[in-house]
Parts: sequence; C-alpha cells; structure tokens
Amino acid sequence: MDTTESLTIRPFRADDHAAVIALWRACGLVVPHNDPDADLDRAAGRPNSDVLVGVTPDGRVAASVMVGHDGHRGWLYYVAAEARGRGHGRAMVAAGEEWLRVRKIPKAQLMIRETNTPVRDFYAGLGWNAVPRIVMERWL
Repeated sequence: MDTTESLTIRPFRADDHAAVIALWRACGLVVPHNDPDADLDRAAGRPNSDVLVGVTPDGRVAASVMVGHDGHRGWLYYVAAEARGRGHGRAMVAAGEEWLRVRKIPKAQLMIRETNTPVRDFYAGLGWNAVPRIVMERWL
C-alpha cells in the first residue's frame, strides 16, 4: 500500500464496486459502448490486470486506475480522481506504472480522446509523450 496526501492506494475489493463505478461516471469515463461492470469483472484481481483504488482516511473511494498488460505493453485505463489539484490523479498514474514495473513490463501506454486537451496536458506534465499511431478497432 502507498499513502499520498491522505490517500491510501490498494487493490480493488468487491465492496468497492458501486463506489468505483460512481467515480467513473462522475469523471465522465463511462461511454455507451463500455459496460463498467463488465470492465471491472474482466480486470480486477486477474493475473495480467487489476484495478487499484485510492481511498481517503474515512474509507471513501476517491481515485482509481485500471492497469493491465500483454507481456510487453502495459495499459492504463479509467484513471479517475474525484477532485483536481490534490495529487490523486498523479498518485494513481504512479501506482499503475509501479504495478507494471513490478511485473517487468517495459512500456506503459494509454489512450485519450484527441479533443480532451486538459487530460492530454495532464499526462504531458507527468512525462508521457504523444506518439503518432493509428488505432484500429473491430467490434466482436
């Protein structure tokens, strides 16, 4: 566990479920084609993925990151913090990076919407770089 500015970071527990989804919704991270319940079920506590939560001293879930890897690339998803300026988003990114580092994953990646400049600027401030790539998808 890591503690930063009144935030304890730990792995997701089943009793966090409703609070994590409420946080994701409040932060605008849930879109119609993503089922947050299914995303939690697929990622939490798995060998190659987990959901980390940032909890306040009173037990409230205030931040999260979903992290996973394919053995080479790590990915951060659902980085959320209920309030800006407290360092909670930064702490969750660092926790996700450390989760990958411990597993010897050499690269971390994330995706943001091109129009989301505040989030792009946040990650740039943490040392993340934009890379020219084309992401292709196919719905199954």
